[in-house]
Amino acid sequence: MTSTVESTAPAATMPRIGDPAPSFTAVTTQGEINFPADYAGKWVIFFSHPADFTPVCTSEFITFASMQEEFAAYNTELVGLSVDGLYSHIAWLRTIKDKIAFRGMRDVEVTFPLIEDVSMDIARRYGMIMPGEDSTKAVRAVFVIDPEGVVRAVIYYPLSLGRNFDELLRVIKALQTADHFEVATPADWRPGEPVIVPTAGSCGTAKERMENQDHGVECEDWFFCTKKIPAEEVESAIRRDQRGWEPAG
Repeated sequence: MTSTVESTAPAATMPRIGDPAPSFTAVTTQGEINFPADYAGKWVIFFSHPADFTPVCTSEFITFASMQEEFAAYNTELVGLSVDGLYSHIAWLRTIKDKIAFRGMRDVEVTFPLIEDVSMDIARRYGMIMPGEDSTKAVRAVFVIDPEGVVRAVIYYPLSLGRNFDELLRVIKALQTADHFEVATPADWRPGEPVIVPTAGSCGTAKERMENQDHGVECEDWFFCTKKIPAEEVESAIRRDQRGWEPAG
């Protein structure tokens, strides 16, 4: 069983932020998937790992699986990939459940799909193979894809560095907050903390902001203004967005 890629993008070009996620059909540990079509209306974290039966990857899969409900609360699905075969995937995930404990997490069952990509077609399409790091293994790539199938964030880690999963969840929360409220989020932002108001687009607006700071907007200077959005308002807004999603166009 092999995976097939269906995309008009050049084989050597990795998707960038704002690009449509390249489509493919793949065999996974949860059956065949058509990506990203099967996930329309959902956010997706599509990620790669170097190899099955390796310790860093094992720690990552235990962590991802243990946080799956937290991601699901933000309408986010997980999809993994490595260049190993399906039966290797199945054996490894069974070993994780039956034998491996990590930071108090044990008996963890991985129920999100793990793609087999022995041909490396999909990994190459997404720029997950970096010969300077390893020519036969995927690096630890992360693509955050929105409900319209558009790439919204790209994060890469080398083989030796396990990912920060709290940060991946924070990225999902921040992107959804920015979309709904039309704001930006500052460094280390968490739900409930002040967000960045779009920069004034004219001298008149900049002057008005500095002279009339109301509606909960606080300005350090004309270009640096914030406002508070309570965490519960962020949560309820995101859930409304999830229920009311419709495809663009």
